[in-house]
Amino acid sequence: MVAAATEPVILGDTVVPTYAHGVRWLSMGWFVSDDQPVIWRGPLLHKAITQFVTEAWWGEPDYLLIDMPPGTGDVALTLSQVVPSAEMYVVTTPQPAAQRVAQRSALAAKKLRLSVRGVIENMSYFVGDDATRYELFGAGGGESLAADLGIPLLAQLAFVPAMREGGDTGRPVAVTEPASAIALAFAALASRIDAQGPARVYRQELRLS
Repeated sequence: MVAAATEPVILGDTVVPTYAHGVRWLSMGWFVSDDQPVIWRGPLLHKAITQFVTEAWWGEPDYLLIDMPPGTGDVALTLSQVVPSAEMYVVTTPQPAAQRVAQRSALAAKKLRLSVRGVIENMSYFVGDDATRYELFGAGGGESLAADLGIPLLAQLAFVPAMREGGDTGRPVAVTEPASAIALAFAALASRIDAQGPARVYRQELRLS
């Protein structure tokens, strides 16, 4: 999805991520064949995530972004242990079925004491050639989820074919069309996240007597 020119390099016990579009990247896709599914139980997932976080050379990143699978499984549990200061952003689509899945993920994160900072609604609408806005997957799911969780709705991203094409070719639309409406929407989303600053985490067990 990022069309990196080189693959990650393993130097002793350290993994050096690949580099593309000004960002360092690591993915399981570089460590398994394209036609092989990753069918791992919890201990193997835990080990892989731990290695990606603690044994990779990230330099001094502004942010470390981890794209999690949907659901409430072992990945969230591992992150709560390996990166206890991690923050979660819930991505959903407008329809109720997706909203319910995303809500379970958010509630699981809260139980694991991961701060849930905001909701991002993807594929919110499609703008046709006639400039008509079509809500292909319904409307209101992201807004309703944010209200239920008591967190802000940070963005409603349009369904844009160029974004899908960029993912397939490894050339993100933010790179190829930086002045497009969808690229500007991503930039605005990044600015909102940055403006939030880090979450303040209060834990009873850390209180000084």
